[in-house]
Amino acid sequence: MATVSKLPEKMTAIAISEPGGPRVLKPERRDVPQPGSGEILIRVKAAGVNRPDVLQRKGAYPAPPGASDLPGLEVSGEVVALGEGAARWRHGDAVCALVAGGGYAEYVTVDASNALPLPEGFTFTEAAAIPETFFTVWHNVFERGGLASGETLLVHGGSSGIGTTAIQLASSFGAYVIVTAGSAEKCEACLKLGADRAINYRSEDFVAEVKEATGGKGADVILDMVAGDYVARNYHAAAVDGRIVQIAVQGGAVASTDFSRLMVKRLTHTGSTLRPRTVAFKGAIAAALEAKVWPLLATRAVAPVMDMIFPLKEAWRAHERMEEGAHIGKIVLDVS
Repeated sequence: MATVSKLPEKMTAIAISEPGGPRVLKPERRDVPQPGSGEILIRVKAAGVNRPDVLQRKGAYPAPPGASDLPGLEVSGEVVALGEGAARWRHGDAVCALVAGGGYAEYVTVDASNALPLPEGFTFTEAAAIPETFFTVWHNVFERGGLASGETLLVHGGSSGIGTTAIQLASSFGAYVIVTAGSAEKCEACLKLGADRAINYRSEDFVAEVKEATGGKGADVILDMVAGDYVARNYHAAAVDGRIVQIAVQGGAVASTDFSRLMVKRLTHTGSTLRPRTVAFKGAIAAALEAKVWPLLATRAVAPVMDMIFPLKEAWRAHERMEEGAHIGKIVLDVS
């Protein structure tokens, strides 16, 4: 039985009225969710905006079974109710959390293991910009990609939320970081964050630039959210025994490439999506982040790069900002 007191019955949430453009995001009244066994209820202070939210709004990325139909994959806020067995947290604890949906709302439930303490000195809006990108980068770059100190990481989309996180984490753990970005301004922002080389993909050939930067060796790990014709180019840019990790297919899900290069170079091309993974899987990533990354956040050796903050009821404006493609870092909704 959940322990709940002094909570409203209704809340404001941002729902997807129908698949379509940003204006289909509309405020509506919903019942406040109740925490189940092992879950906590968070009074949301801020919610991060991510590319999967845009895809869900368009009808291309439905919520997994059992998850809220509301968009929003990361939040920060205060614990206001505890489900049975959620022993770690107490009422009033400040947390940030990875959720499978429902973040665009005043309240959301999440398994206690998928929440982390608010990093010391961080605002709620900053903390809401952490979970989705940090969970994604940690698993795909360091666990799946196996990036080690002294290796070279190539990040496509270096100025995105994922990209800015990958730059900081990889640099902090001793990697040489090369990024691609679409403008001189974005390249400069990446360099200021710690990237060793920034390539403007609109005017430069990233394969040639990566080869030049690495003395002909290539990148040990490539984090790619483009796919399409980047697949073949990544195979050229990768080092022998390189690992290419696919986390999105913005350039197209179908590609033609010469697979003999994969064999000759002994490449590993893998990929993943985070949202449908189990609570236990996400909990393991949370534990790794708390042990390895939270100390870096505490000293601000790494921190989310903040682009713009919008009120919850103007979530449509946040989606417009993301789709314009001019943002550098994270877009966040202020729910408080």
